[in-house]
Amino acid sequence: MNFTITPELFEQIQYYACFAIVMLGSLTIHEFAHARIALAFGDPTAYKLGRVSLNPIRHLDPMGTILFIFAQVGWGKPVPVNIYLMRPPSLGNICTSAGGPLSNLAVATVSLACMKLVTFIPAIANNPNEPFYKVLDTFLWLSFAVNIGLFVFNLIPLYPLDGHHILGEFLPDDMQEGYMRFQLSMGVYIMIALWVGPRILRQITGDPNIPNPVRWLIDSIRSFVYSLVM
Repeated sequence: MNFTITPELFEQIQYYACFAIVMLGSLTIHEFAHARIALAFGDPTAYKLGRVSLNPIRHLDPMGTILFIFAQVGWGKPVPVNIYLMRPPSLGNICTSAGGPLSNLAVATVSLACMKLVTFIPAIANNPNEPFYKVLDTFLWLSFAVNIGLFVFNLIPLYPLDGHHILGEFLPDDMQEGYMRFQLSMGVYIMIALWVGPRILRQITGDPNIPNPVRWLIDSIRSFVYSLVM
């Protein structure tokens, strides 16, 4: 039996190869940023565990990697921090938590800028269907799209995402304990409900247009940012 790689199959292989590289690199940069900023504020916990590194292997999470392979979504191994070693603790926690998403925003910005710049290169603009240029365009688009997605998703203020740490630091002291108790007990379930609930409602009602609010938020912000530049 002969196995032939058709042009369509080859494009799919290129796409998933680009996606794998982008996702792995984006998660690595995200977790590295957390660890490096924590160290800058005086917390060496992640540094002692070898997490202040751009080596992707140090940041891989088993379950996140499995989901990445089979569902194209995933996450890195959480960076351990001790805010009581940070100076000042509150600012350190905010900056460390925000550092991961902001690093993804930076990568997305650079990727989008590169997408715009290459349109001014005659060799690319006049030959958009050349294999190398098509791969470059796919890679830059995925780098932008994935990193904007990680930026928005991780700022959602629900445990275990980075946003819940940031929001918590702006609450009054007398609300901190109750807030964290709520996040630890309910945050994951709310996130699951936001993600799975619309799918269940679509099955029950037969309405295929019920949106996933998380995906809608990410897609809306991604489209808005893209429209500002391209």
